[in-house]
Amino acid sequence: MREVHRKVWREAGRIILMVSAITVMAHVAWGLDTQDITVEWTESGKKLATERVTNWKTKGELILVPAGEFLMGSDKKTDRLAYRGEIPQRRVYLDAFEIDKYEVTNLEYLKFILATGRNPQLDWRYDGGNFQESMTHHPVMHVTWHDADTYCKWAGRRLPTEAEWEKAARGEDGRTNPWGNQSAGLSRANFGRTGLSGPVRDRPERLLMYPPIISVDKYENSVSPYGLYQTMGNVAEWVSDWYSQDYYKTAPDRNPRGPETGTQKAFRGGGWMDSTTTMRVAMRNGTDPNTKINWLGFRCAKSVTEDQSSLKTSRAQHAVPSVEAER
Repeated sequence: MREVHRKVWREAGRIILMVSAITVMAHVAWGLDTQDITVEWTESGKKLATERVTNWKTKGELILVPAGEFLMGSDKKTDRLAYRGEIPQRRVYLDAFEIDKYEVTNLEYLKFILATGRNPQLDWRYDGGNFQESMTHHPVMHVTWHDADTYCKWAGRRLPTEAEWEKAARGEDGRTNPWGNQSAGLSRANFGRTGLSGPVRDRPERLLMYPPIISVDKYENSVSPYGLYQTMGNVAEWVSDWYSQDYYKTAPDRNPRGPETGTQKAFRGGGWMDSTTTMRVAMRNGTDPNTKINWLGFRCAKSVTEDQSSLKTSRAQHAVPSVEAER
């Protein structure tokens, strides 16, 4: 009987230790993901980073979204998951603009880091401040709204407005997702993940800190009507507007740019940890602009003149017959 008791206590002890270890890992990971940790370059690391931005090709590409109206927001009659911040649904006119086809990647952000003399990102902890090669075309994360805004300005662009982001992501017809009205599934978007995987495999707490992010050019079957990739899933994206839950009730129907002031900045699109109910293209939310987390990135936009828009549209239309002829 005593031997049985000893075995029971040993097993209980093992369970307690396992639970404690998991709890500690979770707290460590949360701390790593939210604390202001500074990663510094080594001399060899900075040299390697410079070689990378010189020799590696980025995926940056702008897509034109023509001027015109689109259906913005949600209607409870057609989307039962719609919530207060998305209502009412209405027609909104936007001037023409361009927007990144892909989320800004680690490689693109590395160019900015080196050009502006900044330290490496929180999750760039390899080879003296570099990211693993498999992370090259992953969306950059652990960026504040201010970081994203500064990057876009450095690149000669700006953050998109909420309205611009939504039109580029869903098109003009009010569809609930970039590809149509079908619900998001794992074959169309990177979401509903646990965070217990990714390219960082040397320490358990980093497995939690670096989630299962994928390259920005995946899921060709779920691009938006204008050709944007991953407006849902992978990482959510900062936009320029201050966030107000009830803004849609009073917003102008022409080029809305959000409230004049606020305490939170808006972000759009679901991230890798989101559930099916929040993986909706009309979903809105906001957070402190100083937030730096592993599910939030961004893409940039650019204003265009009417003449530029007409020229780009004309070039695109004339390019189609020549492609067909080559076939």
